[in-house]
Amino acid sequence: MKAVGVRMVTRSRSRGPVAGPRGVGEDAVRLRMGEAAAEGRKSCSPVKHPQKTQRLKVAYEAPGGEKGEGTEPLVAPGWEPPDWRKQLENIRAMRSGRDAPVDQLGAEHCYDPSAPPKVRRYQVLLSLMLSSQTKDQVTAGAMQRLRAHGLTVDSILQMDDSTLGTLIYPVGFWRAAHPPAYSFVYSQRPRRAQALPSGAPAGHRVQSKVKYIKQTSAILQQRYGGDIPASVPELVALPGVGPKMAHLAMAVAWGTVSGIAVDTHVHRIAGRLKWTKKATKSPEKTRTALEEWLPRELWSEINGLLVGFGQQTCLPVRPRCQACLNRALCPAAQGL
Repeated sequence: MKAVGVRMVTRSRSRGPVAGPRGVGEDAVRLRMGEAAAEGRKSCSPVKHPQKTQRLKVAYEAPGGEKGEGTEPLVAPGWEPPDWRKQLENIRAMRSGRDAPVDQLGAEHCYDPSAPPKVRRYQVLLSLMLSSQTKDQVTAGAMQRLRAHGLTVDSILQMDDSTLGTLIYPVGFWRAAHPPAYSFVYSQRPRRAQALPSGAPAGHRVQSKVKYIKQTSAILQQRYGGDIPASVPELVALPGVGPKMAHLAMAVAWGTVSGIAVDTHVHRIAGRLKWTKKATKSPEKTRTALEEWLPRELWSEINGLLVGFGQQTCLPVRPRCQACLNRALCPAAQGL
């Protein structure tokens, strides 16, 4: 009897497709399952991206209600008077006629426009020195008389004191003082001139102006070749030249805005309008306080604007508040 080979077939319970030799399909399935698990784990882990610094853009509301795009953040302003823009606008309106004495007789109108530049600058400085505690009309008359005699550094140094005193002031004032003759010794390092008190007699002021003019002219000839300095520190170092004169000289003679020229008119009006954070006792302190908040592009305008306003409306005594457009905005006018 022959032995019969029985071949037994075992069916796998797995219903998935099996391909290739025995064991390969199962390995492939396990491999795919492992990859899927790995992918699942990878997808669940947080993805780290490099952080980028983002700039915060602030949109400001434009006057028309639209938001400005790409507008840079504004710097928070410091202190400034609450109504100063409207007050300034009103003063401009009141000064639109430009008919105050300063408008026709100020330093920018007293020099000879046909003279060489160096001589013109000297005449500007001289007119400013004469204008101290003096009305514009008197200063303009003195400059006319001086120019008729040839107003240069050399001519002033060659002129005797009596003649110079007579020319810079009416004859009566000069003769009433009976000043002694001066003999000047000019040092290389002159002492700083002291400001004259506001109540000084007219004759005393004339004598002092003659002295300062002679001293300053000698220094200009020796150190600057007859020209005037081109900086405020050098100008205020000259005898009889103060900060207001220096800033005006820089503006008129050199065309440079170095600061606000503050005289008694500007000082008084700034105080009445409360244009300084706290009360100031001198024009120089007022200048410092104004320059802390007033936009620089307005510095050159303020002196002439307020001086004329002070000559016509905001007078030292009995100001004409009834005719002033700032009556409702001026703290000093309240209750009048």
